[in-house]
Amino acid sequence: MRTAVAAIALFGAACSGPSLGPAPLSVMSQLSPFQLTSQSGQPFDSKSLEGHVWVADFIYTTCPGPCPLMSHYMSEVQGQTAGTPDVKIVSFTVDPATDTPPVLSEYARHYKADASRWHFLTGDQGKLNQIGRDGFKLNPVDGSMIHSVRFTLVDRHMRIRGYYSSDEDGFLPKLLHDIRQLEGEKL
Repeated sequence: MRTAVAAIALFGAACSGPSLGPAPLSVMSQLSPFQLTSQSGQPFDSKSLEGHVWVADFIYTTCPGPCPLMSHYMSEVQGQTAGTPDVKIVSFTVDPATDTPPVLSEYARHYKADASRWHFLTGDQGKLNQIGRDGFKLNPVDGSMIHSVRFTLVDRHMRIRGYYSSDEDGFLPKLLHDIRQLEGEKL
């Protein structure tokens, strides 16, 4: 009987000990540096994202399918992280022939994108293909307009820490939770 009481006491003490907090998010892969063109027409260097937590997606402005909803969700991310302006948002086009900087700029205005936080990027199709396929491991940018509906969470060190399918229920609260968790990680 005393052994059972001791075991229960030990178990209770273990359960009431200090919380270890959420498990760290896995590091899935490392992104290589890239240079593209922003919606303003200015060169965009991925070095400007270093030191920031950021969320990426792949869209195109004439998309009749999931892109408008994905951009709406990105707008939600922008609004929900307004108190943490270090969180950045990046939308890569899969249609660089159509999505020129002026077209992306108009698309950004439609979604009320804060240009200091949400970047719409275009550039050479070969570079975008390498970024989408090899960097993010999501989709090629090959002129087919077929692309992933997943959002990608990237940490301050340009490491992919999560994928979130925008067509799954409850993905947005999970993404926002994980953004806050990464924001709380030590540099």
